[in-house]
Amino acid sequence: MITGWRLHLSKLFFIPQRYVLGIMGFLAIVNAYTMRVTLSVAITEMVQPSTNSSHYYDPNACSGELSNSSDSVTNPDKLYPWTSTQQGLILSSFYWGYVLTHIPGGMIAERFGGKYSLGLGILCTAIFTFITPFVIYASDGHWGWVIFVRVIEGLGEGTTFPALNVLLANWVPIHERSKIGTLVFAGSQIGTVVGNALSGALISMTKDWASVFYVFGAIAILWVFLWMVLCYPDPQTHPFISDAEKEYLKKHIVHVSRKKRAVPWKAILTSGPLLALIAAQIGHDWGFFTMVTDLPKYMKDVLKFNVAQNGIWSSVPYIFMWLVSMGSGWMCDFFIKKQYLSVTLSRKLFTTTASMGPAIFIIAASYSGCDRDLAVGMFTIAMSFMGTFYCGMKVNALDLAPNFAGTLMAIVNGIGAITGIIVPYLVGALTEDHTLLQWRTVFWIAFGVFLLTNLIFICFASGEVQSWNFADDDADEKGQKEMTTKNNQVEKC
Repeated sequence: MITGWRLHLSKLFFIPQRYVLGIMGFLAIVNAYTMRVTLSVAITEMVQPSTNSSHYYDPNACSGELSNSSDSVTNPDKLYPWTSTQQGLILSSFYWGYVLTHIPGGMIAERFGGKYSLGLGILCTAIFTFITPFVIYASDGHWGWVIFVRVIEGLGEGTTFPALNVLLANWVPIHERSKIGTLVFAGSQIGTVVGNALSGALISMTKDWASVFYVFGAIAILWVFLWMVLCYPDPQTHPFISDAEKEYLKKHIVHVSRKKRAVPWKAILTSGPLLALIAAQIGHDWGFFTMVTDLPKYMKDVLKFNVAQNGIWSSVPYIFMWLVSMGSGWMCDFFIKKQYLSVTLSRKLFTTTASMGPAIFIIAASYSGCDRDLAVGMFTIAMSFMGTFYCGMKVNALDLAPNFAGTLMAIVNGIGAITGIIVPYLVGALTEDHTLLQWRTVFWIAFGVFLLTNLIFICFASGEVQSWNFADDDADEKGQKEMTTKNNQVEKC
C-alpha cells in the first residue's frame, strides 16, 4: 500500500527532486537576502535630514534633484535622529547574531539534516522582520532596540548557508555541483535585486518605510510552509523521489556517509586549503557587504538619487551578477566534465576573476565623479565579475570534505561574515560628511582586501577531497570510495 502511494506521488513530481531542492534552496536565499538588505534602502528614508553638510564644504559634491531630505516619508514622527555612525551600527548588527549561529547551525544540520535548521532559521528571521516597525514605534525609534531586533534576525539567518551546504552534499553529484550550487547561492543576487528595487518602489508608493518589512516578512513565512512540505534532508528519507533518481544519486554521491562522525577539528583548523578558502571568503564578503549594505547610501549621499531611483539603480549591478553567475556555473561544470580544467584550477580561475574584476571596477566607479551613468556602469561591471565567485570558491567546501560540508561552511561563512560587522561600521565612521573622497577611501580599502586574500587563495587552495573527510573510515572503505569516484561515469537521469 505504502509503496503504491509512493509510486503514485513520484509520478506526479516529474521534476527530479534534486532540482526541486535547488529551486527551493534558491528561494530560501532570495528570502534571506530580501530581509537582510531591505533595511539598507529603508534606512535612507528613516532618518532626519543631516545637518553635517552645512558645516562641511565638499568641492566634489554632486548636484542633483535630491538634497538631503527624506521627502518620501510624509510623517515626521517616523523620522529618527540617528547619526551616520549609529546607522553603521544598526546595519552591522545583523551580522553580530549571524556569526554566532553558523557553527552550531552547521553541526545541527550534519547530525539531524538541513531541512529543519534552515526552515526554522528563516522563520525566525521572517517573524522579527515583520514586527520590526512595531518595535521601532514602541521604542520611539531608539536605535538600540533596532539593533536588538536585527541581532535576532541574524541569529535566525546564520543557519542558512551551513544547512544548505549539508543538503547540497547529500543531494548533488560532483559533476552537477557548480550549476546547482550556483543556482542556489546566486539567490543572494536576486534577493538583493528584489530587496532593493521593491523596497524603493514600496516606500515611494506608500510613503511609509514600514511597508517593506511587512511585505518581505510575510513572503518569507509563506516560503517556510512550502519548504516544510516539499523538501527533505536526503534522498533516502524523501517519500516521493523516483527509484531511478534515488539509484542515480546513490551511485554518484560517494563521499557522503550517513554514519555519524566526530568532527576532526585539528585537521580542519590546520588545513591549508581550508585556510585559503577562509581568506577568499573574507575578501569576497568585504567587497560584497560594502556594496550590499552601503551602495544605497552612496547612491543617495554622493550621486543624489531619490528613493525610487535608488532602489532601481542599486539593484542593477546584481541583475548582471546573477546572469554571470548562472552562465559561469554551467561553464565551470563543462570545463570539469570535459577535463579541460582540473577542479582545483577551475576554482582558482573563477575565484580570481571574482576578486580582481570587482576590485578594479569599484575603484573606477569612485573616479567617475558625478557622472551617474558611468558610475552605475562601473559598479555593474564590478558586480558582474563577482558572479564567478559561486562556481569558484563558494562550492569549494563541498570539494574538500562533503561529510563535513555544514561545519566547513559554518567556519568559512561565519568568519567571512565578521566583515559584515566591521564594514558597515567602518563605512559609517569614514563617511560622516558623505563626501566622494571619503567614499573613495572606502573603495581603496576594499581593493587591498580583495588583492591580498586572492593571492592567499591562489597559493594554497585545492579542489581535491581531503583525507580527513574519511576520518572514521577504515582503509578498505576509504580505498573503495576513492576507486568508485575514479570509475564513475557521468550519466543523465
